[in-house]
Amino acid sequence: MGQGWAAPGLPSLFLLLLCCGHPMLVPSQEATHQVTTNQGTTSQATTSSQTTTRQTTTSSQTTQNPSLVTDEVEARKFVEEYDRRSQVIWNEYAEANWNYNTNITTEASKILLQKNIQMANHTLKFGTWARQFDMTSFQNDSIKRMMKKIQDLERAALPAKELEEYNQILLDMETTYSVASVCHANGTCLQLEPDLTNLMATSRKYEDLLWAWKSWRDKVGRAILPFFPKYVELANKAAKLNGYEDAGDSWRAMYEMPTLEHDLEQLYQELQPLYLNLHAYVRRALHRHYGPQHINLEGPIPAHLLGNMWAQTWSNIYDLVVPFPSAPKIDATEAMIKQGWTPRRMFEEADNFFTSLGLLPVPFEFWNKSMLEKPTDGREVVCHASAWDFYNGKDFRIKQCTTVNMEDLVVAHHEMGHIQYFMQYKDLPVTFREGANPGFHEAIGDVLALSVSTPKHLHSINLLSSEGGGYEQDINFLMKMALDKIAFVPFSYLVDQWRWRVFDGSITKENYNQEWWNLRLKYQGLCPPVARAQGDFDPGAKFHVPSSVPYIRDAMKLGFSKPWPEAMKLITGQTNMSASAMMNYFKPLLDWLLTENGRHGEKLGWPQYNWTPNSAHSEGPVPGNGRVNFLGLDLEEQQARVGQWVLLFLGVTLLVATLVLTQRLFSIRRHSLHQPHHGPQFGSEVELRHS
Repeated sequence: MGQGWAAPGLPSLFLLLLCCGHPMLVPSQEATHQVTTNQGTTSQATTSSQTTTRQTTTSSQTTQNPSLVTDEVEARKFVEEYDRRSQVIWNEYAEANWNYNTNITTEASKILLQKNIQMANHTLKFGTWARQFDMTSFQNDSIKRMMKKIQDLERAALPAKELEEYNQILLDMETTYSVASVCHANGTCLQLEPDLTNLMATSRKYEDLLWAWKSWRDKVGRAILPFFPKYVELANKAAKLNGYEDAGDSWRAMYEMPTLEHDLEQLYQELQPLYLNLHAYVRRALHRHYGPQHINLEGPIPAHLLGNMWAQTWSNIYDLVVPFPSAPKIDATEAMIKQGWTPRRMFEEADNFFTSLGLLPVPFEFWNKSMLEKPTDGREVVCHASAWDFYNGKDFRIKQCTTVNMEDLVVAHHEMGHIQYFMQYKDLPVTFREGANPGFHEAIGDVLALSVSTPKHLHSINLLSSEGGGYEQDINFLMKMALDKIAFVPFSYLVDQWRWRVFDGSITKENYNQEWWNLRLKYQGLCPPVARAQGDFDPGAKFHVPSSVPYIRDAMKLGFSKPWPEAMKLITGQTNMSASAMMNYFKPLLDWLLTENGRHGEKLGWPQYNWTPNSAHSEGPVPGNGRVNFLGLDLEEQQARVGQWVLLFLGVTLLVATLVLTQRLFSIRRHSLHQPHHGPQFGSEVELRHS
């Protein structure tokens, strides 16, 4: 059940960086703990921490059943046996999962499903065994904490047939996402990584961005939709069998925060003044570039114009919004390419960074076994960046389709932060080899990785000519950070909020997509660039949804051995979450934005929330890979293209016929005018003379 942590995705800013009162702690790059393991998803594995220490049904039983084991010595022997066996089982699962992720084949998927079943049997066996213990009188808190985690059967609680179906659904959804490509009319096909990702990041052509945005959702979202309701049903059933109200309840329980939803909403509200000013400023910059037909200065922003397939971060449009264009640049991409950096060099630099802090170097096996760039041998792979623990204390790997640029350099440092975490707690029992809560893993990775973005660090590794320090460069730097970190906050919040509501039934399958866009409008101020229909499933076009990866999670040696507030207090001196540190960090930028937005008389928010861009009302074929509206008919793109040629042919034919007829009539008229009159005139000849 190898543990994998993936990027981009999870807002550690919610669960540590926002929580900590130190101004140097800033929010996370979107990276995510790619969950999956004991529950059998095909993504990188997660340990049995997918659930929580809460086990209501079990605890109530243990206090009443006199046949339960109360001997704490026996319990210790049990967890030691569980730990010994789990290292073998989890390692085998991790290997099968890795092999599938780095070479998506039918054979690899079969082996992975077999290991999923083995994992489930292991979980069921030991979980059932653990439920035979009464821990009421136990003195060792670590033993009790491990036992409670083991008692949670996770998806293994499902009947065998339903467990098999659940695993297959997850495998099918992730495979659909990972191997998808979209094709132009000329037959050129693009995959998400790196093709569509680069297009969304670098293109400034409205129609090209629209084509990529719509094509990806037509190809992936629509294909995943048929699987999703059954996945929800089975996930909820497994959660209920473990004593939770639904799957969302089990996910939230990982954080050991009864008021999690309220706390997250409060954090969002604290950050909202900064987000609204950033949104208004970016909207005006896009209006300047794309014009009023595509941007309304009082409306939501079309979601395809922000430099990212999901508009989760906006840093790729930095060139359109940079506050002081003449200030020295803070992007190292050009220097990296000029100096001949390679993906491996990027990770070597990250390793050097961590060892310079007195932390551990990665083991030799890391360099031999990791996949640091996309294979060129034709293999289909899951490109989503992730870090892996193979539970033998020496095998740690990263899987990333790395491109030589500044963004991926930051991601490389982030993933190496996960590896550092793995190495720090490798000697703990396997039950505790995970973050104090899911956000801690992301937070540690990002707190350490953030330093690579600073002008001072980039200068120290010869990627910038100066350390910066001037006001204009500082504002530019904070703007770039805000486009990445602040823009990410509402997206990360709404993804899981949508799933929680799907799991609890308040969002039904009939309105999956409508409610998705309601949340994106409410929290992000974004709208779809084209009209959405019943068959669209835009949440499925985001990795974490088809892969069943919780999104809101984004110490070291404590692992999960202590409740997370204890770990946070050790690091920060406090246990409560607050956005004050982040607001202090970005205060110079907020002051600048307030002045700039005031100068233009910007209206914060999106009062004209019903506005949609012109492309959403187009009656002609919309660029894309799916179906299009052509003269009121729902057709495939190829059919619509044929229809266009037919109409063009008919139009040209009619034009030629008209010209020929006109020429013919003109010739008749001229002939008549020059002929002597020999008798009565009839028909057209008379009409021509008097016309």
